[in-house]
Amino acid sequence: MEVTVRFFAGCREAVKQDETTISLSEGATLAHLQTALATEYPAIAHYADRVRYSVNWEYVTSDASLKDGDEVAMIPPVAGGADRSRAWVTEDPVSEADVRPLVETPRSGAVVIFLGVVRNHAEGKAVEALTYEAYPPMANKTMLKVAEEAHERWPLHRIAVAHRIGHLRIGDAAIAIGVSSSHRKEAFAACEYLMDRIKEDVPIWKKEHWADGPAHWVGDDSDNDAD
Repeated sequence: MEVTVRFFAGCREAVKQDETTISLSEGATLAHLQTALATEYPAIAHYADRVRYSVNWEYVTSDASLKDGDEVAMIPPVAGGADRSRAWVTEDPVSEADVRPLVETPRSGAVVIFLGVVRNHAEGKAVEALTYEAYPPMANKTMLKVAEEAHERWPLHRIAVAHRIGHLRIGDAAIAIGVSSSHRKEAFAACEYLMDRIKEDVPIWKKEHWADGPAHWVGDDSDNDAD
């Protein structure tokens, strides 16, 4: 079967078209369509579970069944300031390209991008890899709350935060933060504040895989014999 997908605002700009037709198997749900869209259009993969969806002009959830000829719309946050902060966790790689387009504006004289990258050492020990685990709904909500805290502290334009979860190798980016403002001082200060607050309050956990010993969850002082 085939369904029509309509794009609006940031989604439309990312895919550079107003609509498309997607072929799906009979009995497919909106969740199947989300997967197909993320595969067909990598530029909007990070939008997939952060926007609302409508089917035939009514909002639906991911378990909604689809049928041939349905019109599905990806609905980004509507006007009113909701889009000044974006935050999400993902199993996909994160980079500058994920956050920069979300924070740049014509009035922004400063766009600061921070990438937190997996390094090969911690606490004087050699590290081979990291594993990140999250409670996604709460992590997304808490990162947005932290972003709004930054907006209250400084005259910022937009903030975007993408945090990767899963198994990461040396050199992989674990987090990408983008901040825009009129001047660099505020953007740099906000970026540092965001990173510090995310490490303090967001339910994302880090496991260090050491080269010469058992893996260890950071912050867990109990014995850990896991590999």
